[in-house]
Amino acid sequence: MNELDKIFSQSENVGAFATGYLSYLNQVLAGFNIEDISAFVKILLEARECDAQIFFMGNGGSATTACHFANDLVIGTRSWSKPFRAMSLTDNQAIVTAISNDDGYENIFVMQLQALMKKGDAVVAISASGNSRNLVRALEYANSKGVTTVGITSFDGGQLRQIAKLKVHVPSNKGEYGPAEDAHMVLNHLVGTYLNRLVASEK
Repeated sequence: MNELDKIFSQSENVGAFATGYLSYLNQVLAGFNIEDISAFVKILLEARECDAQIFFMGNGGSATTACHFANDLVIGTRSWSKPFRAMSLTDNQAIVTAISNDDGYENIFVMQLQALMKKGDAVVAISASGNSRNLVRALEYANSKGVTTVGITSFDGGQLRQIAKLKVHVPSNKGEYGPAEDAHMVLNHLVGTYLNRLVASEK
């Protein structure tokens, strides 16, 4: 029984479940390594400094987190003269479905990187399990080209935690997608909020 099942079985109503869920989420968030978060921000700032692209990618709920990261960096920082050139590789439906149909879903990210990625760019893969084949293939390709790679993971981190050059990991029990994806969104807002204020302080 994972922690969420345990909380549900012990809850008499939604209020009790909400209390237990939020308490457990606090425990999950405490698993972040602050030094890893600092290293992640440094990668984003270095990409901005050299006018490099930052590619975000994920599947399912993590696909929306990838979109949110790109939005908060590009638009949220309001950095027009020296922007964060971030984009989510989940956003172009024509490209994603064409690759899926013609070459297989496992190639939807790596083929975009083959077309778009340059030396100095950064590639960020977001996954609760860390085992999505399309993300693993993309990071393997980026690593082979000497590009900085980041794996944002949960559960035990899976393959992404093994191959990413920087691992930003928040442990949770296997299958607990809610707290895992909640934690990744908190990371997004933490990073985005910090960078928004850092950029504002430069003016």
